[in-house]
Amino acid sequence: MEEALKENIMGALEQVVDPELGVDIVNLGLVYDVDMDEDGLTHITMTLTSMGCPLAPIIVDEVKKALADLPEVKDTEVHIVWNPPWTRDKMSRYAKIALGIQ
Repeated sequence: MEEALKENIMGALEQVVDPELGVDIVNLGLVYDVDMDEDGLTHITMTLTSMGCPLAPIIVDEVKKALADLPEVKDTEVHIVWNPPWTRDKMSRYAKIALGIQ
C-alpha cells in the first residue's frame, strides 16, 4: 500500500473517538496495522483498552463509517486483537496530555 494512502486512512481513523476516553483511536495507540488488498478491501488490525469493552461494536462501526468516505476504500474489515496487549505506552504525547497522564 502506498504511504500516502496509509496516511489518509490513518487520518480518517483519527476521527474515531473512544467514547469513554474522548481521544481518537490513533492517538490512543489502538490501531496496530492498516492494509488494503487490490480490490479495495481494507483491513484494520486494532485493539481496545480492555477486553470487556462494551463499546467495541460502536467503535468498529465508527471505523467503518470513517473509512467509507475514502474513494479507494471499497469495504472494511476490522480485526480486534488482544496480543500485543494495549498499554499506556502506546499512547501519543497528545493523548497523554489530553488524559492528564505523565
